[in-house]
Amino acid sequence: MSEIRQRPKIRACIFDMDGLLINSEDIYTEVTNSLLKEHGKPMLPWSVKADLQGRTGSEATARLLAWSQLPYSPEELYATFAERQKPLWKDTVPMPGAVDLLNKLKEKKVPLALATSSHRGNYLLKTAHLGHMFSLFDDANTVLGDDPRIPKGRGKPEPDIWLVALETLNAMLPDHLERIKPEECLVFEDGIPGLTGAKKAGCQVVWVPDPNLLELFEDTKHEIVGEWGEILPRLDALEFIKYGL
Repeated sequence: MSEIRQRPKIRACIFDMDGLLINSEDIYTEVTNSLLKEHGKPMLPWSVKADLQGRTGSEATARLLAWSQLPYSPEELYATFAERQKPLWKDTVPMPGAVDLLNKLKEKKVPLALATSSHRGNYLLKTAHLGHMFSLFDDANTVLGDDPRIPKGRGKPEPDIWLVALETLNAMLPDHLERIKPEECLVFEDGIPGLTGAKKAGCQVVWVPDPNLLELFEDTKHEIVGEWGEILPRLDALEFIKYGL
């Protein structure tokens, strides 16, 4: 019988953004399905979307193109999506429980970081009207998809973005405090590629999936989150005491 490892106490939290903190994944799906319909293609199934979530725009576009066979080059499709998405980003809203959880963590002085595959231009468009939420993350602890510290081709599901975000938190610790280890960091994600990267980084994870995604992976959900992982229906369902917060 395998020994059950004790869960380390959490000292920091890192958050994904799209589909976790804001409803931007719905906008991605809306724009994608609109273009697919124009070309007589089937709507985007969750079996495909699951593989796109959390990836950089160029990589997600390439994978979508391989599935859909739309009559575009990768560059043309990326530009088409960007043009159609841009006017919609001002309409993003917080996901249920997101602001409440962030405020509670901030009140408890838990170090917070943001790690999103969105590049800076999209990040600003998506968040400019949501200052009450994104002001809770220091600029130094906001790591974006085009951050030069993340090597090309090393976005989610690789661990790099999570480790860079953790390094920004450690850089702000007072000298007398021990550095935060990956296993003392709790990563919140809605997408499987991001969860995979966080586990590779050695972090504990909380998965807050869309119900359609959870249904698709019902049989393997516990393997997806791993030994110390947890699945929540919404962010404010987190039990602080479980993580020593």
